[in-house]
Parts: sequence; C-alpha cells; structure tokens
Amino acid sequence: MKKDFLHINDYTKDEFWAFIDRASWIKNKIKEDPQYKPFHHKTLAMIFAKPSARTRVSFEVGFFKLGGHALFLGPNDIGIGKRESVADIARVMSRFNDMIMARLFDHEHILELSKYSSVPVVNGLTNYNHPCQIMADIFTIYEHRKSLDDLKVVYVGDGNNIVHSWMELSMVIPFNLTVACPEGFSPDKGITDQARSKGLSTIEISHDPFDAVKDADVIYTDVWASMGQKEEAEERRKKFKNFQVNKDLMTSTGKNTYFMHCLPAERGIEVTDEVCDAEYSIIFDEAENRMHAQNAIMLKLMESVG
Repeated sequence: MKKDFLHINDYTKDEFWAFIDRASWIKNKIKEDPQYKPFHHKTLAMIFAKPSARTRVSFEVGFFKLGGHALFLGPNDIGIGKRESVADIARVMSRFNDMIMARLFDHEHILELSKYSSVPVVNGLTNYNHPCQIMADIFTIYEHRKSLDDLKVVYVGDGNNIVHSWMELSMVIPFNLTVACPEGFSPDKGITDQARSKGLSTIEISHDPFDAVKDADVIYTDVWASMGQKEEAEERRKKFKNFQVNKDLMTSTGKNTYFMHCLPAERGIEVTDEVCDAEYSIIFDEAENRMHAQNAIMLKLMESVG
C-alpha cells in the first residue's frame, strides 16, 4: 500500500528516527557513490501553485541525483482546483509518474491529491503546514547537537505553517517548543490544543520574546508576511517590531544558541545581517539539508510501492 508524507505526526517515533538515519546515510551516500541511482527510470511530478526556489531546486536536484527525472508544473501548467479538479489531476499524474510532490495554498488540496493519487504524494508546503522543512530543520539540529535530548526550540514571529509543523513534530518526539508572537498572531488553536493534549512535549505561547528565549538551544524565525499576505506587510512590521531576531535577543538566552531560518530571509526586518552571518547561524546547513531530508522521505515512500 502506497504511503504519503503529508504531516509529520502521521508517522511514529521509530519511523521518525528511521527518516533521520536515512537522511544522514543518503547525505553521505550520494557524495561517496555517484552511481547509486535507485530512482533510475522514475519520474516525479512537481506541482507548484505557490512558487519557491528552495523547494524546486532541492526536490529536482535530489531526485536527479538519485537517478530520476523531476518535472516542474507551475501555475500556468496546472490550475489546481481551478482549471481542473484536484481529483482528476491526481488520477492523471498518477498514470504518468511514480511520485507527486505538491506545493499548494489550500491544505484540503493536498489531502485530496493524496486520496485520489495511486502513487505517493509529498506535501511540499500548504498554508497549514510545511513538514519537509521541519524534517530538514530537526535533522540539522541533530547534526549539530548530536542529540535531541533536553531540546528547547523557540520560534519568534508569526504563528504560521512552520509553527504548525513544529507542533506536529512535538507529538512525535519530546522537546520544549516555545512560540513568541505578538497578540493576535498565535498558531492555530486546534493544533496547539492537540499538541498539548498529546502530553509528550512542552508547548508554550509567549508574547515576550526576551522572556521566551531564555535557555533556548535554537531560535528560529521566518518572514513576518508570507506569500499571500504581502498587502499586510507594513502593518505587520509595526506589530512585529519588537520580535526581530538581533544580537541582543540571541545573547539573552544565557547559553550557546543556534539561529535558524527557513529562508528566504528579509534581512533587516525579521532578522539582522549580524545574526544571519554569525558563527552560530546554521541557516545554510539547514537549506542544504532540505534535499537530504526529502531524499530520505522519497526513498521511504518509493519502497512502499515496490
């Protein structure tokens, strides 16, 4: 039976660690053995309703390095849910391809793709969550810390789809997740309550960034206005002005703390150049690891269909 990768908490703790182990293995394998091509004669349909440089490059290059061909389908190629129904797109793409990756706006569309596709579907992002990004993030943290024990991650900014996937992860492995955001910009209450009720991790919502980051192992941020929110950018800058990740915030943690950002960063707005380019910034390791984490995910899904 085919498997999909839609939410991190669709998988167990053991399966999570298998992904991490596989990501580490494949990262070394493709450098040491360029002849390793498990996706030879395989194709990946990449459906983009929402554009992205990192998502396209990491999936396309990753699938190619594993011997396959990735096909880019932008908004002008497929008007998902508009020109053609999601169900029909799923059925048609399944006839041509071995796997589908989709980066969409509407989360219901990724669920519908999964329902009607006969091949594995990977969630490359929706307005609700971004599971591949957080798998790359936690893999990067593991590489640097060598452990995920006693981990405190503090996300500073808007309670967006990145935060929702961090909450999904908090239902699979234990850690402290603190979200520091302005009033009115907290993450979805439903997933916050779900993560807390799981009882595995500590979930905190704070409106004081300096208090929130005390003892943080990682400070993580994202743009204040995501794609589709740009008309709100100026108003958001006013409301988020005290939530910029700068040197003062980084040094207030009381310990050696890593800085992470899913990129692209609006330098000088949600984060300063000084922080982005500091030795404790691991944003480019994080960016590279998108490919390795996704390769691990795709290898696992491809095994599910033989």
